[in-house]
Amino acid sequence: MSENAANHPSVDRVLSELRAGGVGGDVRWFDDATPTAVHAAEALGVDVGAIANSLVFTLDGEPVLVLTSGAHRVDTGWLGEQLGGRLKRADAATVRAATGQVIGGVAPVGHPAPVRTFVDTALAAYPEVWAAAGHPHTVFPTSFDELVRLTGGTPTAVEPE
Repeated sequence: MSENAANHPSVDRVLSELRAGGVGGDVRWFDDATPTAVHAAEALGVDVGAIANSLVFTLDGEPVLVLTSGAHRVDTGWLGEQLGGRLKRADAATVRAATGQVIGGVAPVGHPAPVRTFVDTALAAYPEVWAAAGHPHTVFPTSFDELVRLTGGTPTAVEPE
């Protein structure tokens, strides 16, 4: 793992938005991609639940971002019902159009336009969480409260308790 080992336009946009939001943590670059929560947790030496996956879905056709703990999966049927619509996993083209980033590296911020965001309340159990920074080889440290603030997200359970 290396810090600031390279530059990438998506990562630069994320970093710029983090700085504008008062976030001081550095983006960490990995030699290999960390496209899943398990990979990222292993590379960082943290619990998989401390990984904030940025998953793009469509809610009745509108792209939405769900920041979920790596410890579990989003129950799309249940969450869609809670949100009052039909929730479906977005395809790669929709993810790219909504976020400007590729699957495996989608960050909570740095998108071309704001994306309605829901932040998994399970992330609040961790004092530090890690999220992708716009590229599959990058992550940055943050917190549940900071994710909610930065994204304007709504704290939400993503599966029934």
